[in-house]
Amino acid sequence: MVIKQHYYSGEGFNIDPVTSKLFVMAIVKGNNLLLQAVTGSLGDEITIYERNGQIIVAKKRGPSKKKPTKKQLEARYKMKIAAAYAVAIIKDPEIKAYYKSLAGPGQNAYNMAVKDAYNSPEIQRIRFEDETVVVTAKNEFRVAEVAIRIVDAAGSILERGKAVLGRNGVDWHYKATGLPPGGKLIIVAVDLPGNETVREVRLE
Repeated sequence: MVIKQHYYSGEGFNIDPVTSKLFVMAIVKGNNLLLQAVTGSLGDEITIYERNGQIIVAKKRGPSKKKPTKKQLEARYKMKIAAAYAVAIIKDPEIKAYYKSLAGPGQNAYNMAVKDAYNSPEIQRIRFEDETVVVTAKNEFRVAEVAIRIVDAAGSILERGKAVLGRNGVDWHYKATGLPPGGKLIIVAVDLPGNETVREVRLE
């Protein structure tokens, strides 16, 4: 029997949403008749369970005795929302297959959906090519859309629309009819779970 330990950073099911601490998970390699017949907890130290046909040994986590901070409560709520999204979205066979294709050893479509819902897309760069706005937006999974609003100096929306994804898979292009000086550009990147990241750029 070989036990391979994994220290994950960012995996939804390996991070305590209350303490934000990592915990050790071990995947048992090879056939072990004893562990195949055992699931559940061994005392207060170890939990044994099966996921995707693999036997996993993990350190048992007890309830924290410390009062959670505001940040921890927010993380707990965010994880609850992410879990609810995952339960609902994997009922769609196509989306479930997409998340499953990204799962690694000991992971499944649900785990990937939780992770996707827990994190928001990132707007990394905004540049202008004449009247075209080019937005570089990334997500560990995928960015579903990038919406653009152009507002004048008085705060009135002059135009709005959706950018088109470029051939490189990260740059989104929006052809504006005009970029009024003193106005602003509002960019909204949205991922598959619906998380939004908003950036505003003042137009000179």
